[in-house]
Amino acid sequence: MTFSKTTEYALRTLAFMSLSPRQALSSAHLHRELRIPKKYLQRLLTDLARNGLIRSIRGRNGGYVIARNLRKIALVDIVDAVEGFDRVQRCFFGFPECPVENPCAMHDVWTRHRRAFAKTLTSTTLADILPPAKR
Repeated sequence: MTFSKTTEYALRTLAFMSLSPRQALSSAHLHRELRIPKKYLQRLLTDLARNGLIRSIRGRNGGYVIARNLRKIALVDIVDAVEGFDRVQRCFFGFPECPVENPCAMHDVWTRHRRAFAKTLTSTTLADILPPAKR
C-alpha cells in the first residue's frame, strides 16, 4: 500500500502539529520543519482546513492549529480529506476495478489486506501516534 505524496505530506503535517495541537504554527515554520515545498504546503493546508481538520488563525501570532480533539481525527479522515479513501482502495495492479467474473491474480489476497489496512486507518487516531510522553 502506498500513499500519494499529498497524503504522505498531510499525515506528516498533522502528526507534527499534533505534538502541540493548541499552538498556532505558521506555514513558514511547517515548511522549515517538514521540508515540504511551500506552494504544495499552502495548498495542502487549505485542503485540510476546508475539510475541518485544521483551522487558520489570522494575525501576527496566527498560523494553523488542529481543529478537533486528536482522538476524534482518525487517519482515514486525513487520507479521505486529501486523496479520497476510495482511491486508496484500488486494484493491486492499478486497474480501475477487478471484475468479479475476471479478477486480477492478487484480488483475493489484496482484498483481505486492504480490509485490514482500512480497519487500521479507521481505528487509529492522531492521539494514538503521538510519542508515549505526549499522550
